[in-house]
Amino acid sequence: MSAADEATQDLIARRNRLLGPAYRLFYEQPAQFVRGEGVWLYDTAGDRYLDAYNNVASVGHCHPHVVQAIARQAAVLNTHTRYLHETVLDFAERLLATFPHQIGHVMFTCTGSEANDLALRVARTCTGGTGFIVTANAYHGVTSALTELSPSLGLPLPQGSHARLVPAPGSGKNAAEIFAGHVNVALEDMKQSGIRPAALLVDTIFSSDGVFADPPGFLRPAVEAARAAGALFIADEVQPGFGRCGEGMWGFARHDLIPDLVTMGKPMGNGHPVAGMAARPELLAEFGRRSRYFNTFGGNPVSAAAGIAVLDVIEREGLMGNARDTGAYLIKLLTELRARHTLIAEVRGAGLFVGVELRRGGPSGTPATAEATRIVNLLRERHVLISSAGPHGNVLKIRPPLVFRTEHADMLVQRLDQALAELEVMSDQQGGAA
Repeated sequence: MSAADEATQDLIARRNRLLGPAYRLFYEQPAQFVRGEGVWLYDTAGDRYLDAYNNVASVGHCHPHVVQAIARQAAVLNTHTRYLHETVLDFAERLLATFPHQIGHVMFTCTGSEANDLALRVARTCTGGTGFIVTANAYHGVTSALTELSPSLGLPLPQGSHARLVPAPGSGKNAAEIFAGHVNVALEDMKQSGIRPAALLVDTIFSSDGVFADPPGFLRPAVEAARAAGALFIADEVQPGFGRCGEGMWGFARHDLIPDLVTMGKPMGNGHPVAGMAARPELLAEFGRRSRYFNTFGGNPVSAAAGIAVLDVIEREGLMGNARDTGAYLIKLLTELRARHTLIAEVRGAGLFVGVELRRGGPSGTPATAEATRIVNLLRERHVLISSAGPHGNVLKIRPPLVFRTEHADMLVQRLDQALAELEVMSDQQGGAA
């Protein structure tokens, strides 16, 4: 074992001893990064890795404008929203200006989990309902309430749960009809069980379900069905929001919908913990009459300064347009790659959020779960970082910072091509040995 490998094992052992067994690490050979810049992460040896996964640093790792805004405000004042300060109001105005006019209020939290938890409270208060519909492999957060609504964490629904799981919509021209059908079945089941529905909660690009983006508008019939039953529509924009999908600031816009509640998180502060929930004012009027809310760090001046700086960068550097154009270029390259590798069953996505589904034996074949895991690790060996998603873990999940350009797409696809070729050689060798 080399000195570097020994140091890594020592660090893993120390981590396990101090943090316990519930945490997980990425990759068979865990990476240790000590610095980030733009789309690059640097390890302890100074080697750089192309980050094609982390949407937290949405405008690029350590963007100087965001770093300076955080440092400048931290040197002046940081407190909570029970005192008056203008920065949080400036941030709220800037943020709300990116929404349809029907969305008129925003409440700030620190994490997307807190934002979604707040949305659940508002939905229950305003509808009197307790039933929530989510997709079968969704992820919406880590609070106790949201763990039940995040089946991707692997926990079964508790007995007597008022949650109902529906299959992800899939892709293709019948996606709208199919998804609405599943939602209607869930609503009827709630009715038969005496459960009043509170909300349909979806991540508008179905990130954990395997990335489903087309055709635009396929969400509308399902949302209309939920609203007809008295439920709200909560758009979880933690992953698809902030220009990620390229055609607008928010993923729900691709479906020509105006949600009742919108939750946001990770990308808001470019790594600084900022999150929030935007809402129709009439809902918060009802919620405010019947409940109170306070979050010590939500909306603090430093977080607000970070959020404003992120909006500055998205606008000044044209990152929404870059997500649209570079994303289209990346999808084109990946589609061409599909012609050379039969393991690729489908390429789908919007902007800089792409899923590459792997199946053995073509599009209707069996999920290539082990192969997807191997590809993720082969790319890590080639200094490119992605992950996987979907109920079978067979969808390569590509979700880089918004400063990802065409030259980075070229590098990603070239190394993915190499990894797929290596995997095919390994498979042929194993087949020959058998």
